Amino acid sequence: MYKNVFDKELASGITYNGYMFYGQCDYLVEQYSNNIALQLANGEDIQKIYFDEYDFKECSNFLSQSSLFSANNILLIKSVKTIPKKEVDALLDICSTNSDSKVIFCCIGETDFKNMAKSFTKKTKSVEVRFFTPTDKEAIHILNEEVKKRNLQCGFGELQYLYNMHQKDLSLSANDLNKLAILDQPISVNIINSQCFGMGAVIIDDFFNKLFGGGNINRDLYMLLEEGMNEIYLINQTTSFIQQLFNINSYFRLYGRLDIVEIWGFKLPTNIANARASLAQRYKQEQFLEFLEFFLQLELELKTKTHLDTNSYTQACFRKFSASLR
Repeated sequence: MYKNVFDKELASGITYNGYMFYGQCDYLVEQYSNNIALQLANGEDIQKIYFDEYDFKECSNFLSQSSLFSANNILLIKSVKTIPKKEVDALLDICSTNSDSKVIFCCIGETDFKNMAKSFTKKTKSVEVRFFTPTDKEAIHILNEEVKKRNLQCGFGELQYLYNMHQKDLSLSANDLNKLAILDQPISVNIINSQCFGMGAVIIDDFFNKLFGGGNINRDLYMLLEEGMNEIYLINQTTSFIQQLFNINSYFRLYGRLDIVEIWGFKLPTNIANARASLAQRYKQEQFLEFLEFFLQLELELKTKTHLDTNSYTQACFRKFSASLR
């Protein structure tokens, strides 16, 4: 089941005996696992099993017992590896016969959990929910929900700035919102810079402004890659930025004005919106296609050529691209 379908069922009050959350976004997997557990029982009634603590017999005994002092026995199992199908089926079967018990599997990491997910069916009144990497727009709206929960004053632009600072890691961004909530004041870019520390010393948006603005990118490029940013990730973020500029350029051509809310779906700080609009108008539409072809070709080369120093080659190609725009 996909997230949007599950959200509709959740809103309508549908519950299950067993839940499995997995996919490409660990933040959402953990968030949904914890939220469902808290909806089913009070915190003290939830038994949590983390990673190597998992023991089938102990889990089976917990779910099989009658709930004497609370309404439910809720078992939350967090795992980075698949659990044998026979054991999953057995735990779900216990929950089907013992109305006091519910089990939640929180499956995180890059393990392939698809076979495990096959155990979750209507027959056992259980559900598997698969999460995909959210788009930038979806991620900002997810973080905005966290802002509302904490009664923070933080705009969409500031959230995007924080999100990009952490190389689009939702967990790190949400953790920093917890830290910022303590300040009890409106959150600005300056406050984020002073209180939060991104995954790299170079903010990727600043790098893109230099790259497409004709600035010197040598130091920033070196810092991004030397501090651990994956070359393919950098290329993907670059093509995403090019597409953003193309969307702005196209909107200008159609309507003769800038409306960031219509283009992005949320408001950006005026200085960021104006900077991107300025970059978008520097180039003709056919140039954006050339830009995309350049970086897609680079990505293909990195993925297919053997005995290639990917770091050095990527830096050389970015410098070549930068020089072509001056």
